[in-house]
Amino acid sequence: MKPFVLYCKSYSVDVKRAARLATTIQQFNVDKIPFYVSVPTADLPIFEEHLAGLNVELIADESITAANSAIDSCKLERIPGNISQQVIKSEFWRLEISEAYLCLDSDCIFIRPFQINEFITPEGTPYTIIDEGRDILFPSLSRDKREIIGNFRRESAEVQVAFGRHGKDYNFGPNCPVWDRKVWQSLDEKLLRPNGQSFLDLILKSPNEMRWYGEALLKFRAIDLLPSQPFFKMYHYAWQQKKDHRERIDIKQLANLYCGVVYQSAWEREMDWPSEGGNWLSHMARRLRRGLGRM
Repeated sequence: MKPFVLYCKSYSVDVKRAARLATTIQQFNVDKIPFYVSVPTADLPIFEEHLAGLNVELIADESITAANSAIDSCKLERIPGNISQQVIKSEFWRLEISEAYLCLDSDCIFIRPFQINEFITPEGTPYTIIDEGRDILFPSLSRDKREIIGNFRRESAEVQVAFGRHGKDYNFGPNCPVWDRKVWQSLDEKLLRPNGQSFLDLILKSPNEMRWYGEALLKFRAIDLLPSQPFFKMYHYAWQQKKDHRERIDIKQLANLYCGVVYQSAWEREMDWPSEGGNWLSHMARRLRRGLGRM
């Protein structure tokens, strides 16, 4: 079993984004960390075509979910992709490919050379993203987006109660966390199996896989908690990116603190495969909302 790999769950609509991510990995992957991408079996041919020559190991999503007989595959197929993908990402550990993995999204890019020691210690313990989410909550104050703070607290409380914890509202993302299989295994053995549940049941209750992982780590202590700020700069909203542009913060400056950047795929619909969805009016409406900072 490998100590550490890079992993991305994707779909055909994001194949161009996944290829861009793979290209940046090939460019900046100093330690040649293996990169795995999982997609539905039906999407494998298009990914094989677009990712050819990019040192990517492709896996069928179905092989991941099949590794856990407790998952109701029919129920999984009926829920939206943005929810079901959280289950697949969180079950990747069952394939026993690696002890830990950096869980990437298709709309990520690396922006500078990176090495394995940025994500795990020499002994193999991952650095865990954990803070109080103020990177997104503080800017929300200036724009009077109170619902962002309310949602953050509500989502935290939903997961805390399952572990009997009462305390600070932690953030375990917002994206691209490093996950250790021992933490997922402790969640499975100490919470899910005793209650006759699968991780799908948890996600249907509260769809935030990063919170379930983080709270399981705090509860069961399967690994040492080594706190880290996010590895990637995440732009949740267009107004955040516009603010950075006004303050002349560019990719070169971000590289001093982050190894990569995550842009919302909704801002780059021209990268959808095979083409941007909707008619010309919807295209223009999306671009107008981006320009106004509403996305």
